[in-house]
Amino acid sequence: MSVIEITEENLGETISNNDIVLIDFWAPWCGPCQTFKPIFHDAAEKHPEAVYGSCNTEEQQELGAMFGIRSIPTLMIFRENVNVFSQPGMLPAEALEDLLGQVQGLDMKEVHAEVAKQQPQQTEA
Repeated sequence: MSVIEITEENLGETISNNDIVLIDFWAPWCGPCQTFKPIFHDAAEKHPEAVYGSCNTEEQQELGAMFGIRSIPTLMIFRENVNVFSQPGMLPAEALEDLLGQVQGLDMKEVHAEVAKQQPQQTEA
């Protein structure tokens, strides 16, 4: 599977319509971003069960701000609409492989229960 470009227009649909979504936040002037790009693209080819997105923070500044991107590259992984991983810095191929395996192995019932606990309780009027 190829890497898709993530924009404000397709972000929500991409995350909500796919089980696992990895997003690489990068910029053209960033050396480590350029080093990580082929690693990310190789992972996309090896693991078509996930969706791989690339977000150019120069062109999509609103998305960078929305996610609080302060350092690039930053990798975020969503599973079942939940942000389960977010880390700045370049990952070597082996670490990305390991990380994807960990995300695939998550007990999502447990993750959703934990997210629900952290949500502010709404009281009925």
